[in-house]
Amino acid sequence: FAAEPSRLDNAVNSTAAYVYGIVKNPEVGSVGGEWAVIGLARSGYEVPAAYYAAYYKTVEQYVKERQGVLHEKKYTEYSRLILGLTAAGYDPRNVAGYDLTLALGDFERTIWQGINGPVWALIALDSLNYSIPANPAAKTQATRDLYIKEILHRQLADGGWNLTAGANGTIDAQERADADLTGMALQALAKYQEQPEVKAATDKALACLSQLQNPSGGYAYGSATASESTVQVLVALCELGITVDDPRFVKNGQTLVDNILSFRNADGSFNHSGSGGNNQMSTEQALYGLAAAKRAAENKNSLYRLSDAVKRGDFPSAAVGLPAKHADVQAVPVLSLGKTFDDVKNHPNQTAIEALAARGIITGVSETRFAPDAVMTRAEFAVLLTRGLGLSEKPAYTFADVPSAAWYAGYLGAASFYGITDSDVVAFNPNGAITRQEAAVMTARAAQLCGMETALDPVTIRDTLAQFGDYRTVAYRAQGPLAFCYRKGILDDAAFDIKPAAAGKRGEIAEMLYRLLAKAALL
Repeated sequence: FAAEPSRLDNAVNSTAAYVYGIVKNPEVGSVGGEWAVIGLARSGYEVPAAYYAAYYKTVEQYVKERQGVLHEKKYTEYSRLILGLTAAGYDPRNVAGYDLTLALGDFERTIWQGINGPVWALIALDSLNYSIPANPAAKTQATRDLYIKEILHRQLADGGWNLTAGANGTIDAQERADADLTGMALQALAKYQEQPEVKAATDKALACLSQLQNPSGGYAYGSATASESTVQVLVALCELGITVDDPRFVKNGQTLVDNILSFRNADGSFNHSGSGGNNQMSTEQALYGLAAAKRAAENKNSLYRLSDAVKRGDFPSAAVGLPAKHADVQAVPVLSLGKTFDDVKNHPNQTAIEALAARGIITGVSETRFAPDAVMTRAEFAVLLTRGLGLSEKPAYTFADVPSAAWYAGYLGAASFYGITDSDVVAFNPNGAITRQEAAVMTARAAQLCGMETALDPVTIRDTLAQFGDYRTVAYRAQGPLAFCYRKGILDDAAFDIKPAAAGKRGEIAEMLYRLLAKAALL
């Protein structure tokens, strides 16, 4: 098949023409809606811009009528709509005034459906590296790491996934994988192959899928071969950069694409199984599956890597943060999805470290080690804050003990310029350890730049700090900032002592900044 690219082009074009003909006015829904829009938008088939504009108007009205609540429990509704809008060229973060990505910030509600929840949340959020907004209503604030862990937790002994396994916290050793769910899980994990656990899970799942593939090159759903199951595996391979003629996925000379095309009718439609006539759901899924294969053959972005999608209208590239933030404070985009370090696995601050490292805000002591329990210096902390707020470097003329050639000089200059550090001192002591109370002072100043109100009255400060056994040892200038950090959840108030003069550790300092950026809508 790889030697016949024209065959694939013809199949994509004829099926796109068929879908365009029967889905004249796409609605919000799993049939005649987002999957048709995604398939058409990613196929290369020429569709008038007015088609996507009409779809957006329909979505806008739908969201407005529901006041932004697409479903009380099925959060895949949000994920599917995010993908459809992004593929069509519209921003899902502002639809009739509603941010559709906000729902995916609620971890517990997103995973309520089972494996589908975290899988499609990741696919949707990663389609354009959308930040996960801080969801104030969430019992557990979602992070990409939590979604990844949820998917890995549900992997079966045979290497695959199914819809229900792991829902009650345990995995039955006798449960068997579904090809389509396994394909979807791999689509979600595709961007995180740098993480050793993800890579190992992926390899195990690919071996499982190779074993499940039938002699005709396809997959069964239940007792019958189903074109949709084969499509999900095909999309997974394309997202992972695995070619359709990979020997693991060729049976009796038949590739996944060959098998999918065996369900195709002369008019471009597709059947669900070997008989029974055309099926609209099967046709729409076949379209986007074949479009994924075509894009892979042409070395284009994969189906769900939508940075190359045409933008139609106002589409800001980053979160705007809080309304009162300083104009120079910017959200830092994800630059390296899946970035991690060998020594942060199962560490209490792993999520924060990986989130900041993915954005280049924080770095390790080497490519593979972060040293989360090592002490952080004052210069390192100033660098962390200025990078985290997206601030540009400034000349470091303020401090006598900061050489202009030092790697951190420009960041310290920025910290001084924006008032994060004291401006009335001669020396900064850049190589000294940052104490917990010093970190709180600088963090509170950074929070002001982010548009947060940090001032607290004396009674609130006293009542907040008095719960700790050593609160009387806190320096006067740090009392307000520490109280602010505890009240906002930037610092965890579960500990017995504040330990204000103790040196801050790299992991716990990363946690402080991570929580600050989440509260400031900059993640």
